Amino acid sequence: MRQTLILSRKDIAGLLQPADYLEAVEVAFRAFKEGRAELPPPLHLGCPDGAFHAKGATLPGDRHYVALKLNANFPDNPCRKRLPTIQGAVLLCNGCDGSVLAVLDSIEITLGRTAAASALAARYLARSDARTMLVCGCGDQGRAHARAFNEVLPLCELVAWDKNFAKAQVFAREMGEVLQLESRAVSELREGSLMSDVIVTCTTSPKPILGLSDVASGAFVAAVGADSPDKNEIAPGLMAKATVVADVHQQCITMGDLKHAIDAGVMSADDVHADLGDLVTGRKKGRKRPDEITIFDSTGTALQDVASAAIAFERATESGIGTAFDFSAS
Repeated sequence: MRQTLILSRKDIAGLLQPADYLEAVEVAFRAFKEGRAELPPPLHLGCPDGAFHAKGATLPGDRHYVALKLNANFPDNPCRKRLPTIQGAVLLCNGCDGSVLAVLDSIEITLGRTAAASALAARYLARSDARTMLVCGCGDQGRAHARAFNEVLPLCELVAWDKNFAKAQVFAREMGEVLQLESRAVSELREGSLMSDVIVTCTTSPKPILGLSDVASGAFVAAVGADSPDKNEIAPGLMAKATVVADVHQQCITMGDLKHAIDAGVMSADDVHADLGDLVTGRKKGRKRPDEITIFDSTGTALQDVASAAIAFERATESGIGTAFDFSAS
């Protein structure tokens, strides 16, 4: 009887680095755009103080993988209950025989794969000479993004903003030391955004925090926080003026910042320049001009989850990491 491997957040953190996630998500988006991976629409389940997302996808290869992730997103958890904002699990299965290969904690997977997709988009949409990065929202996702962007861009300075200024100060100090970058916190978002070449928004805001007057010409924005229909970080006016690339077009129409721009009547679905997979496969080009404002609308896909979980599982199996469990035992 084949046993299922259980991998904790600590297990996964020791198995994958930012470069590993970057490779995984690139493979996944390429496979999807080439018609070799399946990605059904996500399921959204609302609750009084948060929501659950269920996302599934397949990924072909030496072993056909299938993954389903159930994630909870409860923004008030850290302050009110001393629990993480995001909690959940990834179920990784063998698509050839249906066996359950692994159950993985979703926090580390979600952080790593989300940041990797933004960094992958930055390769095509940020200016090659981008030096200054602003992180809006100084939690774990902000930290993951700073690490991932430092892999793909020649960063010299890190700027941090959070509605809690003390949190931004801690972030700037810690991540500046980790990445060996000049770093500082700003109390006013616009102070940081106008001086930054790349901007990452990873907040839980239900209202736009960035408008057209807040972003300099030539900036790249990775809009990460709007992963459900009730969240919105980028003002419709900014979306309409920018070159917009979606992680997955159809998903962003229903739950990303793109949705709010369409609802406001300033964009249509056809105004999106490309999906990330179009850039990866070379079907479309990324940035065209140095003064162009580019936006990556990231809603998070199970393509990223299955590819990242597969690598974690393979490495854990090779290294003897994790806990084996037989769910079928009577």
